[in-house]
Amino acid sequence: MDETLRQLGALVLGSIPTIVLFLIVFAAYRSLVHKPLQKVLAERRALSEGALEKARADIAAAEARTADYERSLREAQKTIFKLQESQRQAALEARAAAMAEARTVAAERVEQARAALAQDVSEAKRSMESDSEGLSGEVIQSILRQAQAASSLTRGGE
Repeated sequence: MDETLRQLGALVLGSIPTIVLFLIVFAAYRSLVHKPLQKVLAERRALSEGALEKARADIAAAEARTADYERSLREAQKTIFKLQESQRQAALEARAAAMAEARTVAAERVEQARAALAQDVSEAKRSMESDSEGLSGEVIQSILRQAQAASSLTRGGE
């Protein structure tokens, strides 16, 4: 066992330079590679997270603008619909007014035509009455002439 301890002591004594060299390499690695690498990784992480936060903020702003645009679009559509409805209503009112005026004009023309027709009828009646008086006079004269001619024939034959 003594020998094992001595061999173990020699092994530990022989490994001291390796341990010291390992500690120097480890310290150099930590100071030259690990710390700068951690710093770069932390910066990247910060930049990535910052970019993600910025992207999220940009998305939220875009969604807000989209909502504003949609609201503005709906309001514009409502305004257009109201304008179209008022124009349609105005057109209907103008059409109704034009129809009422046309009916009034047509009624006036019908009344004028009836009055003209009644006047034409009364003139025709007067004309027929005067013509009938003249014709009746002519018929009476014709009958009287025939009666005179017949009486002169009967007197001459007697």
